[in-house]
Amino acid sequence: MKVALIQPKMRMRPMDTTLKTRMAPSLGLLTVANVIREGNEVEILNENVEEINFKDVKADVVGITVTVDTLPRAVEIASLFRERGIPVVAGGIHITSCPESAEGKFDALCIGFAEKTWGSIVEDVRIGALKKKYICIHLEPEEIVGPAYDMIDSSKYLYVNVVSASRGCPFKCEFCYNSCANIRNSYVNRPIKDVVEDIRKIGKRHVMFIDDNFIGNPAWTREFLKAIKPLRLKWQAAVSANVADIPGLLDEMKEAGCQGLFIGFESLSEDALKGVSKNQNSVKRYERLVKEIHDRGIMINASFVFGLDGDTPDTFRHTLDWIVRNKIETVTSHILTPYPGTKQHKDMLEEGRIVNFNQKDYTTSEVVFQPLSMSAEQLKEGYLKIYEDIYSWNNIFRRLPRHQKAGYLLFNIFYRKYGKLTEKICSSIGYSRIGKICENFACHFSRRSSLI
Repeated sequence: MKVALIQPKMRMRPMDTTLKTRMAPSLGLLTVANVIREGNEVEILNENVEEINFKDVKADVVGITVTVDTLPRAVEIASLFRERGIPVVAGGIHITSCPESAEGKFDALCIGFAEKTWGSIVEDVRIGALKKKYICIHLEPEEIVGPAYDMIDSSKYLYVNVVSASRGCPFKCEFCYNSCANIRNSYVNRPIKDVVEDIRKIGKRHVMFIDDNFIGNPAWTREFLKAIKPLRLKWQAAVSANVADIPGLLDEMKEAGCQGLFIGFESLSEDALKGVSKNQNSVKRYERLVKEIHDRGIMINASFVFGLDGDTPDTFRHTLDWIVRNKIETVTSHILTPYPGTKQHKDMLEEGRIVNFNQKDYTTSEVVFQPLSMSAEQLKEGYLKIYEDIYSWNNIFRRLPRHQKAGYLLFNIFYRKYGKLTEKICSSIGYSRIGKICENFACHFSRRSSLI
C-alpha cells in the first residue's frame, strides 16, 4: 500500500520568514509514518519546504495534517486526489478539536491519536471499507509511538533535534486547543526509556522538547531529568508559569542541561488571565519567576496574547516596558484567536463577537473578533508595533542577558531583526548547514559561560 502524508502550506505572519517554516519537521506526520510503515510504502510531503506537483504523486491513500488556517488549502489538495479516485484522510489538531468543520470535505477524518486509528485506516482502504471517522482520544503511555526520525530529510530544515516527551496539557486555558472536548482529558507522559531512546536516535547533544507542558507531571519530569543528566544535553522546553513554585525543580532542570524555557505569560493583567481560566499564572509572581530562571542562567521565550478582555491601547506600552525591564530574551506574541472547538470560540460565537470566519486568517496575526476595549485597528497596529519595538537595536541591547549572550544575539539579530537576510543566506548555502553552525556556536559559548 502506498501512503502519501502531506503538510499543507501555512500562511506566514508579517514578521515571519521561511526560517519559521523550515525550523523543524512535523513530528505528527513522522509518528503516523512510524505507525504504518511496516508493510507499506510511506512518503512525507511538506509544502512549506518544497514545491509539490500533486498530480505526479502516486498513492493508494493520502493523509493530510490540518490546522485551522491550513484547512482551505487542505481541501484544495484533497480535491486533486479525490478527482483521481484516491481516498483522502484528514487529521491533526484542527480536525480533532472541530471535526464538524471538515465533514464532507474529505473521505475520512482521523480524530485524536494516530496510534490507534491509522492502522485501521490503511487496512480499511486495503479492503475497500473506509469509514467516515476514526476516533481515539485516549492513549496509555506505552501505546505512544515515537517519530520515524530516519525518514527526515535534514537538508530541508534548520533543526531536526526535536523530541516529544508527552501529549496534551493538564491545564485548560479557554483560548487553547487543550480546552476542546476531544483533547482536554488527554495529558499523558511517555515512558522515560522511550524518550531517551528517541534522543539516542537523534544522536545530538542539543535537543528541543516540543511538549505543550514539559512539567505537566512534576514527578515524571524529575525522574526524566535524572535519566538524561548523564547524557550531558543542552536543551529547551515549554513549561507553565508555575515552574518556580515547585521546590527545587528549576535547579534540577539546570543541572540536567536546560538552557531555555518557553513560558506562556500571556498577559500582565490578573483579570484578563482569570477571564480565560489561566489559573496557573499569577502576575504578582511574574518578576520572581523571571529572576529565579535568570539566576540559573536559563533564557526565557515569553509568550503574550493581545486582545484579551480588559486589554486597552496602553497594554502594549505597559507590556513592552515590562519585557525590557526584566530583560526577557525572546518574545512570541499573538493576537487572540478563537480557534473553533475551544471554549473561547463557543463563548464569542454566542456573544456575536466573531466577525471574520475566513479560516485562512486564523494565524494569530489577524483580528477575527471584536475586542472589548479597543478597536480592531488598534489591536492590529499595537501587535505589529510591539514586535518592531522589542527587536529594535536599542531594546536588543537593553535586554542583553548576563548569560548565553551568543545564543541571544543569534536569535534576536539573525532570526528576528534580519530574518530575511538570513533566509537568503540559508537558501544559498543550505538550511541544515546554517542550523548546524548556529547550534555549535551556541553550544560552544554556553560551555564557556558555564565556566566563568
